[in-house]
Amino acid sequence: MGLSTIYNQAIDKFSKDPCVFVFAHDDLHILDFYWVNAIQAGLQHYGIVGCAGNKSRQPFQPAWAFKNAQFEWDAPENLSGIVGHGNSLPIESLSVFGPPFQQVLLLDGLLLAANSETLIKNHLRFDEQFNFHFYDMDFCRQAETKGVTMGTIPISLMHESGGNFASDAWRLSYQKYLQKWKE
Repeated sequence: MGLSTIYNQAIDKFSKDPCVFVFAHDDLHILDFYWVNAIQAGLQHYGIVGCAGNKSRQPFQPAWAFKNAQFEWDAPENLSGIVGHGNSLPIESLSVFGPPFQQVLLLDGLLLAANSETLIKNHLRFDEQFNFHFYDMDFCRQAETKGVTMGTIPISLMHESGGNFASDAWRLSYQKYLQKWKE
C-alpha cells in the first residue's frame, strides 16, 4: 500500500473530526521541541506547510528542487527551507535551500501539514496512482489549481534518505505524472 492510500485513509477517518494532519516519511526524525508550534504558526499563513519547497514550477520538472529532467538545481532564489541529513546524531549534513517562511508552489513530501478542514473543503486528496514518487508534486499541483497556498516553515529535523531518483519505480511515476499534467 502506497503513501497516497495511507494518507487518504487518514483524511477519510478524520473527515468529520477537525484536526491538523502531519504527513511525514517514516525515516524522518523531528528534532525540534516546538515543531507543533511551528506548524500551527505556518498554517495561520498558508493552507499547506512543509520544510522545503520551490517558489517556481517548470514543465517537465522532475522534483521540487530541480528545474529540468537533467536534475539541474533550480536557482537559489527559488528554493526555501532547511533539511538535515543522516541517521544518527549529530547530523551528517545540512541542506540550506533558502530562507523559510516563503510562499511556494512545490513542497518536499518528507513533511506536509494541513488543517483537515482545508483538505475537505477543497476536495484535496493524494492521487493513489502515485504510491511514493511524485505523490507530493501531484498534491502540490492539485493545491495550486484549487487556490490553496503553500509555504515553508523552519523545523529542526533529520531525514535519513536523499531520494531515489532515476530508479525504475521513479521513472514510471514520472511518466504517469507527465501524462496526468499533460507535459
